[in-house]
Amino acid sequence: MKYKWVLFDADETLFHFDNFAGLKHMFAQHGVTFEKAEYDEYQVVNKQLWVEYQNNQINAEQLQTRRFKLWSDRLAISTKELNKQFLDSMADICKTLPGAVELVTHLHENNVKMGIITNGFVQLQQIRLERTGFLPYFSPVVISELVGVAKPHAKIFEYALEQMGSPIKEHILMVGDTLESDILGGNNFGIDTCWLNHHNKEHPMEITPTLQINSLVDLLVWLKSK
Repeated sequence: MKYKWVLFDADETLFHFDNFAGLKHMFAQHGVTFEKAEYDEYQVVNKQLWVEYQNNQINAEQLQTRRFKLWSDRLAISTKELNKQFLDSMADICKTLPGAVELVTHLHENNVKMGIITNGFVQLQQIRLERTGFLPYFSPVVISELVGVAKPHAKIFEYALEQMGSPIKEHILMVGDTLESDILGGNNFGIDTCWLNHHNKEHPMEITPTLQINSLVDLLVWLKSK
């Protein structure tokens, strides 16, 4: 196989990230009925903060706390505590994507090393890797919160490469579901990219992945043919 390393994004690439379900689960513990209207209100703030985070305009802590400002005021609970409870809830409902276990098993059996580069947060990653049984298979696990920059910034890819022992870039594949962070970041860094396009979206001309798939099952079939 051409690739000696496969780097994965975490959310919606290896793991389901159903933040609506996570928020419902969390707010139920406070006696709050959290439905689509409340979720839409939250997402208006949350989506913009993620854009600012990926553009290096705010840091991880600012993202995590500002997204809960409205609910902090309503419930008289600190933004930090709400964020912690949310990440706990996301860990509680964590599931791997279809095909993830089979793909990771195949790569491991074929001596392909695996790492994770995620714009997610420390509190959630370790728990999910432990609960899904994935922990032994992934090293390094590079988390933007610890590195200080998020994908697509080159620095997070440089940091990962160092942790990997600086393998040849031609032997690395980056797999992710987000064009603007995973694919753009990988492309700019000079490694092959695989876009996990769950919803058959069109990609803009300026961001072109090496490979496009609809599921991790597709990726496994493609890798087996190499």
